[in-house]
This record gives sequence, structure tokens and C-alpha cells, in this order.
Amino acid sequence: MMDLSKFRNDFNILQKKIKGIPIIYFDNACMTLRPRQVVEAMNEYYNEYPACGERSEHALGKRVTEEVEKSRREIAKFIGAKKDKEIIFTKNTTEGINLVANSFGLNNNSAFGSKKTVLLSEKEHNSNLLPWLRLKKKSGIGVEFVKFEEEFDIEDFSRKVKNAGLVSMVWTSNMDGTSIPVEKVIKIAHENKVPVMIDAAQAAPHKAIDVRKLDADFLAFSGHKMLGPAATGILYGKQEMLEKLESFAIGGGTVQDSTYDSMVMEEIPERFEAGLQNYAGIIGMSAATRYLSSVGMGNIEKHEKMLNEKASKAVVNAGGEILGGKDASKRSGILSFNLSNIDAHTVAIMLNESRNIMMRAGRHCVHSYFNAHNIGGSARASFYFYNTPEEVEAFSEEIKKIAEMGK
Repeated sequence: MMDLSKFRNDFNILQKKIKGIPIIYFDNACMTLRPRQVVEAMNEYYNEYPACGERSEHALGKRVTEEVEKSRREIAKFIGAKKDKEIIFTKNTTEGINLVANSFGLNNNSAFGSKKTVLLSEKEHNSNLLPWLRLKKKSGIGVEFVKFEEEFDIEDFSRKVKNAGLVSMVWTSNMDGTSIPVEKVIKIAHENKVPVMIDAAQAAPHKAIDVRKLDADFLAFSGHKMLGPAATGILYGKQEMLEKLESFAIGGGTVQDSTYDSMVMEEIPERFEAGLQNYAGIIGMSAATRYLSSVGMGNIEKHEKMLNEKASKAVVNAGGEILGGKDASKRSGILSFNLSNIDAHTVAIMLNESRNIMMRAGRHCVHSYFNAHNIGGSARASFYFYNTPEEVEAFSEEIKKIAEMGK
């Protein structure tokens, strides 16, 4: 078991109390907490070199450029990218997916081929559903879905991928923590000469990722789900794939030159990073990856599953129903559940009021799945490496009390 005390001391919010009761933060799938090292890295930018990067030749500007490019190198290393230029800074996973959706050219004969159907799973977050539905409405592309209940239907995928121009899928569902067999999905897609975009928002914070070994063509994730600042994210793309993408958002920083009727686009990654960047956020996100590396991604994954097993047992013993199946080892650090005769929002409110147990309730931006299965929503506890068995024990005690009220 990890020595959590040395990590928990880095999170000021975990030292605070509300009405004399410690905070138990189980809303990590939405946003994680930030250690002091991330905040200090951002403050250093604002205090020591608060200037423009990539533009200004003065000392402060050069320092910003150096720190941003250092961050690009560190993040590339964190996910095993071959080249720094394969890392594009975005606001979040949503922006990364939208960039690909609007630049891939699926609605016409693009550099990637003539097929006009994108293949999704049945558990896509709205961020990887709505951009494609809008393209379907505007341009007539096809949108197909692969069956995904407790297990991903690889046979259904193998049939449908033959007609796809692109696979764009969530790796780990934010709704219930279940994952697609991502290596197998990519291998089968590539055997059919179909590129693959992976939504790794719930994977990158919780397990080691090597994009070269994975062989994904594109992969997006968010900083705010892995100790980093809000409004930070990464789109990774193989160099040869990024070079085929059309430009999406353009403006300052994306061109080498322009006239009144022409422009010469920048090379990658700059041509995808329009306008002034979130320098403090980029630097803070790099600090977050260094922190995670010091904890160890393997340690994080193992610890979360242990916590989830304990919490899941409590929900099952209370007569609750778990989305994604009872096997916690297949649900990463997410526990999405409902108790009999008690609304999910009520469960979340009661946990917060009784023990400052902070978690989410609702449809978790996966409205499509809940609507298809006629489920109103769920309560969701999501764990990270700084959560403790004692916190899960407090959760278990309260869940037992709440469940008794529904009988």
C-alpha cells in the first residue's frame, strides 16, 4: 500500500475542514485536486516571467518560450510520443476532439480516404458524440455505434469498422469506468486501413500510456483530470497524420506570412495553436505530469482499484445496483450506482451534508446511453491516489444508512 501521507500533505484542500468535518473528495472523474507543486509552477510564471511566448525577443518572452517548449517535451515523454511536435496544446479533451472532427475532412474526399462514416461506442461522452452528430446534420456523414454494455462487443466492432472512415472512441467511460480493449480496437481498425482517435480523458490520469506502443493515430486528454489546471489539454497525433489535417481555428501564431489575399500556414504543431496560449496552464500541466510520474502510474491504477473494490462491496451489500457490473477491477476508479427508491441526487446531497463526501449525480454528459436504457441517472464516486481506505469506510457507513431509508 502506498504511503499516502507524503502525497496528501501536498494538497492544501485536504487539510481543511467544513463545519469541523474533513473533506472527502470523490469527484475526481470531473476534476482532480491540485498539489502545491502545480500551483507554485503556475505562480512562478505570473510572478517571474508573465509575458508572451513564441513572439517576443526580450528576456521574459524568451523564458516563456523556453518553459513552454520544455513542457511540450515533458508531456511528450509522459505519453511516449516520438516527437515533441506531435503534442498540440488545447483547452481540454473536448477541444482536441473538435479539432480532429472539423479538420479530418470526413465529409469529403479527404487525404485520409473517401469513406464518410465515423464509428463510435455506445458510451461516448457528449464531447465525442455531438461534434459528429453536428457533422451528420450539416454534411451528411454517417455515424455508427458499437455495442458496449458491461463488455465492449469486439465482434460488432470488427463488422462495422469495415465501412468506417474513422474510429473515434472513448478508452475508459466516465460514466461507469468500463474500458474498451483499446489495443485490439486499434489493431483491427488498422488492419482495415481505418485511422483511430482515442478519447483518453479518463485513461491518461490513471494508467501508463505509451502512444507508440498503442499505435493510436490521435489521442486527446485533459489537464484538469490529472492534477493540472483547468482549461488545459493535449491532442497527440502522429506527425504524418497531423500533417494531413486541415486547419480548424486559425489566427495569430498559425501562419508564417499573410497578404490581403493569401497566407502561408505554419508547420505543426504551431498551426493548430491559434492565438495567445495559456502559458501558466501549460507549465502547470507539465508540473502535474512530473508529479504523477513521481507517484507512479502503476501505483495509482492499483490503489484506485483497491478503493473501488471496497466501495463497490458496500453498495452491493446495501442492495444498490452498479452500472458497468459488480467487478470493480474492470471499472478503474469509478463507481456509478443507484440505491433502491432513493434518487441519485438525493444520495449525493445526503453524503455531502453528513460527512462532506463530495461526489456527482446525474447523467455525466452521457445522456445518450441513459436515454437509450431508460435510466434517469446515477450517483458517481470517483477515486484518485490521494483517497484513503478510511475515506471509503466513511462512505460505506453512510451508504448503509441511506439505503435503509429507502426500504
